[in-house]
Amino acid sequence: MKNIGSLDIGSNFHGSVLGMVLDAGLVVQFVLLILLILSIVSWTIIFIKFRYYGKIKKENELFDSDYRRSSKLSDVLPASKKYSFSTTAEVFRTGYAELTRISRPQKEAARGDEISLTSLDNVQRALNRASSTEMTKLESTLGFLATTGSASPFIGLFGTVWGIMETFQSIGARGSATLAVVAPGISEALIATAAGLAAAIPAVIFYNYFLNKSKAMVQEMDNFADEFLNIVERYLTGR
Repeated sequence: MKNIGSLDIGSNFHGSVLGMVLDAGLVVQFVLLILLILSIVSWTIIFIKFRYYGKIKKENELFDSDYRRSSKLSDVLPASKKYSFSTTAEVFRTGYAELTRISRPQKEAARGDEISLTSLDNVQRALNRASSTEMTKLESTLGFLATTGSASPFIGLFGTVWGIMETFQSIGARGSATLAVVAPGISEALIATAAGLAAAIPAVIFYNYFLNKSKAMVQEMDNFADEFLNIVERYLTGR
């Protein structure tokens, strides 16, 4: 009898993950499809961001090296154009373009002090605008990772609850609550929760990782903008 019972349970229960997915109800399968799509998109964003942040870090270091070696801002401009991914190079190009626009009126102005203060504000606004634009680029698509990390467990939980409901309906229809009846449905339902966690955990980890990276790069841009502004101030005031 023991062998027969074991054989009966095995014939109704497919232990493989793929088997449980295929045996799940349509609603649970739909939930699993949604979680699969979220996971694929999340991992795509993660790999793209890894490459993107890596290029930014490398070019920032190269630009900083060129910037430190140059004695004049005009010498830095050709070098900055080589680094399309560098955030600090973009801040420099924007600040230098604004400085170029105001330098000619500055030389022709009769009241240099007033023009200097106005010009300095213009440069500062240009630098802040460039930093904000680069920060937006750095944090783009991170919202999807945050959404996946927060929503996936609940989506998976919905699939689990629905699967358990179907299991209890099956128990009621059969009038039996044996392990052979209960185990397959519960296992298939719990697959949804596992899938939700599998999608959410990497999304949350890498969201925080990239957010910290982004904050560090924004701070680097702000420090560079302050240094550039000091140079411009000395230039405009003639000190």
